[in-house]
Amino acid sequence: MKRRSIVLAGLVGLAMTASAVAQDVTLRLHQMLPAQATIPAKAIEPWAAKVAEESGGRIKVELYPAMQLGGAPPELYDQAKDGVVDVIWTVLGYTPGRFPKSEVFELPFMIHNGEEGSAAFYNYVMANSAEEFDGVKVIALHTHGPGLFHTKRPVNTLEDLKGMKIRGGSRIISGMLAELGAEPVGMPVPQTTEALSKGVIEGTTVPWEVTPSLKISELVTNHTGFSGQYGLYTQTFGFVMNMDSYNRLPDDLKKVIDDNSGLETSRQFGRVMDEGDAVGLKIAQDRGNTIITLDDAETARWQAAAQPTIDKWVADINAAGNDGAALLAAARAAIAAEAK
Repeated sequence: MKRRSIVLAGLVGLAMTASAVAQDVTLRLHQMLPAQATIPAKAIEPWAAKVAEESGGRIKVELYPAMQLGGAPPELYDQAKDGVVDVIWTVLGYTPGRFPKSEVFELPFMIHNGEEGSAAFYNYVMANSAEEFDGVKVIALHTHGPGLFHTKRPVNTLEDLKGMKIRGGSRIISGMLAELGAEPVGMPVPQTTEALSKGVIEGTTVPWEVTPSLKISELVTNHTGFSGQYGLYTQTFGFVMNMDSYNRLPDDLKKVIDDNSGLETSRQFGRVMDEGDAVGLKIAQDRGNTIITLDDAETARWQAAAQPTIDKWVADINAAGNDGAALLAAARAAIAAEAK
């Protein structure tokens, strides 16, 4: 009888061990930038380590930077949605027209910094455009800090930009560049280094944060920003998980993902972007590059020239059956609510 009890106890123990093993999860996380770039190194990698720690090692996140699992950056969102990979981080503007109501945050002269912008963007989406993310588990939604020009020739006035071939990172941003008189060249950010070095473009619009990993301050010597702490624009980012991958998790592991998703995670990603901006700016300063901040009067000229981009977005949203002016007001209110 005693022997039978021991055997039964052993079988129960084996069953429990098998159950625990069965619940161990490996998540494949795919994104477009090199591992040493700001978000991969300072936000995604710490997120993966925190998830692993809080799950007691039962969730392992495998990191695949620089499109190592194949495809192009515009395909990342569908890779997560379709279950090709479990988690992705991407620029939402790489899939034009897919997030029309969320695009409002890309409009000119909206964002002051990444942390506030990211919290505002997450809150805005949850209140106004969450349906655009149906079919995925949202981990974070964020922005970068103030977008500005990095050019081979100095841009001191609106006229200096006329006819200049400038990289734009999304439909909205390229449209704005055209309104400002530039010749927009659309491309994902990883292609910028080669395009600058080969003369395909004469400058690019990116925040300071991304300049070190793309060696932009080595390829151009002029950087133009705006007064009033405004960025020319921002881009929006999604850090999302395949819904089936999430739903297959046991409840306790779902909680680990939930605890590392949402507003505070979005805010943290934006904070990392701001810290990266400081690093990128210092590199350009140390190289002796020319850093231009347009004064209030000149900035106002750019704002007026960019206004048709805003008007067109409102009209497009209205044509789709939504209230563009109300959504723009909601975005600005979300940003104002986060302003320190």
